[in-house]
Amino acid sequence: MDFASLIGIVSGISLIISAIFLGGDMRSFVNVPGMMIVLGGTMAATLLTFTFREVAAAFRAAAFAFIKDREDPNTAVETMIRICNVGRKKGLLELGNLETDSGFLKKACGLIADGSEEEVVRAALRTEIDSLKMRHFIVQDVFKKMGAYAPAFGMLGTLIGLVQMLSKLADPSAIGPAMAVALLTTFYGSLLSSMLFLPIAGKLKARTVSEVMQLEIMLEGAISVLKGSNPMMVYESLSSFIPLRERIPLENMNVRQVDS
Repeated sequence: MDFASLIGIVSGISLIISAIFLGGDMRSFVNVPGMMIVLGGTMAATLLTFTFREVAAAFRAAAFAFIKDREDPNTAVETMIRICNVGRKKGLLELGNLETDSGFLKKACGLIADGSEEEVVRAALRTEIDSLKMRHFIVQDVFKKMGAYAPAFGMLGTLIGLVQMLSKLADPSAIGPAMAVALLTTFYGSLLSSMLFLPIAGKLKARTVSEVMQLEIMLEGAISVLKGSNPMMVYESLSSFIPLRERIPLENMNVRQVDS
């Protein structure tokens, strides 16, 4: 898990639990029916909104986003400069033999090796990026919707609890505990939304921005390779995607060769 996520989860849960212990008994905040209303209602509404496959994909993407570190954009710049060197020294046809784990980069090099025009390469790769954005949008939207549904079902549980409380007005001693139970569902809904669902949606959005930047670097790099630009021009063009303080100088990059 990346360091920021670990700090956020541990500190958030620790502070909430500490506040509960300092203010009273932990058992007062446990209510199984309330949990069932919030969790069950949120999941039911989510499955009504999305397909089961989309929901499952969203949870897999969430686990992936929290576990895997972000890729360094300087690595993408370095890779494109190395590919540029291969194209200039061995010819663009050699790029068709490139071995890479990136399907996007493999497609870009294949289009270049096939002698495609710049407009064709740019259009094909832009379609890939737009499709990725749409897929990621659905994944993010799953958790955004869950972040909206959880408080709503928390309020619904509170209303149910209030109705049950009003039915016991003849017994004043039961009003206090019944009111506490009614409010717990709102607590559960707010907690799940603010500490889980919405932060996950934000994390996924940040990962999408990072991944799209990687693909944009590859796209512009592929166009530069197609035009026969020299490594310095490729570096200056692609490094513009990276904040100045995070850029690695060209002389510090390993750009002498590429596996092919």
